[in-house]
Amino acid sequence: MDFLGLSGNEIYTWILLPLLIFFARVCDVSLGTIRIIFVSKGIKYLAPILGFFEILIWLLAIGQIMQNLNNVFYNIFYAGGFATGNYVGILLEEKLSIGTVGIRVITKRGAEKLIKVLKNAKFGITVVDAEGSKGSVKIIFTVVKRQNIRKVINIVKQYNPKAFYSIEDIRFVSDELYPHSTSLTKRVNLNLLKFLRKGK
Repeated sequence: MDFLGLSGNEIYTWILLPLLIFFARVCDVSLGTIRIIFVSKGIKYLAPILGFFEILIWLLAIGQIMQNLNNVFYNIFYAGGFATGNYVGILLEEKLSIGTVGIRVITKRGAEKLIKVLKNAKFGITVVDAEGSKGSVKIIFTVVKRQNIRKVINIVKQYNPKAFYSIEDIRFVSDELYPHSTSLTKRVNLNLLKFLRKGK
């Protein structure tokens, strides 16, 4: 079968195999990026599983490269897959919104309205009066799920657009931070435990 004047072997050599190498690298680097994020977040059960598939796919890609070390065309696709995989991995991590972050807001002007809105939005906050280089300021601390970052920042920009804010990753928070979700989890676990005990 000819395709654009190429034989079957040429199609495999110059189209299918380079694409296979490219997408294999995209997959394994994306998995590697997410695995590193899982490790940093302390998600110890999923990280090894991702690592297994990451190295399996990598072996597939590197195996083809080792057989064709002198083929610059393959090397370009290999490097392109690596670069694209880093970008895709970061995009996936943003979509997954894994983990918890601490948001620190420093504001010079009155922050009463901002504080009230954050409380009404069910964000737990801590407010501290402090002294900055240009006078008195208020520092507002809050710890939120990663998917809520944009909501908090939008509130800050709406009610105090000139406030300075910073966002930091947090690896671990105590159970008391999210009382509603935690208590629900505890109730489910207690009910399951009671059911298992009754069955004995």
